[in-house]
Amino acid sequence: MTALRFPREYYEKLAADYLAQREILCGYLDRAGLTYFKPEGAYFVMIDVSAFGYESDLAFSHWMTKEIGVAPVPGSSFFPYPEHRFVRLHFAKGPATLHEAGRRLLRLKG
Repeated sequence: MTALRFPREYYEKLAADYLAQREILCGYLDRAGLTYFKPEGAYFVMIDVSAFGYESDLAFSHWMTKEIGVAPVPGSSFFPYPEHRFVRLHFAKGPATLHEAGRRLLRLKG
């Protein structure tokens, strides 16, 4: 109920901040040559990692966390059917964190 009392400007700034954060992360994903779905209303990105050849999104997520230093969430967590091609990254982070993650993600560039 409290959130309904916030001024309109609060939500306008929040939307602008999320848009800027999305553009930072997606810019790095583009530079790394990764395939993803650009979100239009969420603060996470689903990335197709099938080209990396791992048997599952879980195996890829473990590898990426250890070797790249960015921890995705296995996409299979979000599907009601077997789906293992995607991982999810959250971009509701500060710009410095997103730029550091982006620099690390560039190591995925093929």
